[in-house]
Amino acid sequence: MVDWSTTAFVFPGQGSQVVGMGKEIAEAYPAAAQTFAEADDILGFKLSTICFEGSEADLNDTTNTQPALYVMGVAILRAIQAALPMSHPALVAGHSLGELTALTASGALPFADGVRLVRARGELMAEAGQKSPGAMAAILNLDADTVRAVCAQASERSGARLVLANDNCPGQIVISGDEAALEIGMELCKQAGAKRTIKLAVSIAAHSPLMASAQEGFRQAVAAAQIQAPIIPIIGNVHAAALQTVEEIQAELANALTHPVRWTESVQTMRGLGITHFYELGPKDVLNGLIKRIDREASATPVNSAAALAALLE
Repeated sequence: MVDWSTTAFVFPGQGSQVVGMGKEIAEAYPAAAQTFAEADDILGFKLSTICFEGSEADLNDTTNTQPALYVMGVAILRAIQAALPMSHPALVAGHSLGELTALTASGALPFADGVRLVRARGELMAEAGQKSPGAMAAILNLDADTVRAVCAQASERSGARLVLANDNCPGQIVISGDEAALEIGMELCKQAGAKRTIKLAVSIAAHSPLMASAQEGFRQAVAAAQIQAPIIPIIGNVHAAALQTVEEIQAELANALTHPVRWTESVQTMRGLGITHFYELGPKDVLNGLIKRIDREASATPVNSAAALAALLE
């Protein structure tokens, strides 16, 4: 039996997608199937086909990946809500793109507006990547302060920008920025004692100043959305603190494009607010692993299949 008063729902960002995502859940739960059908109608193309049986290339196109992950998260959420209409988590949060899914789970962002926003976000970020090409890399076994110092040093040496983009968990940091600065930063991280540096298979420098050209367009898209104050408290990425007003949410969404994802601190904030169990609503179990590395006392469960969803609803 779930103790909802100490439970949080968390939603992943890019990197969690996998071909076939959502198909099994949509076949087993009508609320999930309806969610994918609604998204297809809103977008004007079969996102469901890309998720259920599309090619990896189509699914990994950021303009499709972002709505795919958003819709899957909401599909799982709605299946839970249909089965347990009187139950809801004490808190919600999302990693990067997952923050928009969490906003819908919080009651702050209507689904139709969310679908349009995540599609626009993907398109604007792709355009920004073409205007200002960059790259990202994962750094293992260095602390955040050391990585920030390395980024500053690499930026100075290269004359370009490199920043800490994701503080995912202790020992796993992602850096983002100009490719020349990134190469220097990776080498400096190795010299500082990093266990590994792994260049990521992405074509944009997310959560860095190179996304600045996407910010104004996305700010306008956010302003047009029917956002309201959340019903369920949501912890944001930029400040690792609760988002309570429409204005705070609007600022968060635009700023998140160029600011780091403070996931370690976000999980610590939720733990400090009494959360003992996290359910990750998405295709894989990426956040599940991060949460357990952030706090060994925390319990985390992925809800990424019909069987996992059935187990939660028991």
